[in-house]
Amino acid sequence: MTSSTPMPATGSLQLVEAFVERLDGAPVGERRRWSEEFKAQAVAAALEPGVNVSALARRLGISPPQLFGWRKAFLNKQKEGVPVGTPVPMVEIVVGDVIIRVGPDLGEVVLRRLIRAVRSA
Repeated sequence: MTSSTPMPATGSLQLVEAFVERLDGAPVGERRRWSEEFKAQAVAAALEPGVNVSALARRLGISPPQLFGWRKAFLNKQKEGVPVGTPVPMVEIVVGDVIIRVGPDLGEVVLRRLIRAVRSA
């Protein structure tokens, strides 16, 4: 909401007060920043045959459109011929009926978060 007084004919400056209110439903807090390592692991998992990308995103604690976007960006880079790195050996971790495939460079914090997400799903 903006309130002001009429402008004097002399052309002098006037004081304008503006009050900005947060809209209902607007996100609260800062944007999260995901490491390139996390994105690469998420995209690798999303590219596995038969994977439900939306369900994977929810298990990882990210929004499905975010994971679809990362995957699309990765595939576009491949089309353009941008080198995407050499394949690294994967380690398979079985939690119940879920298999988690991770590379050796995955950090412990991310791995713990991933295992926790799978266990709670």
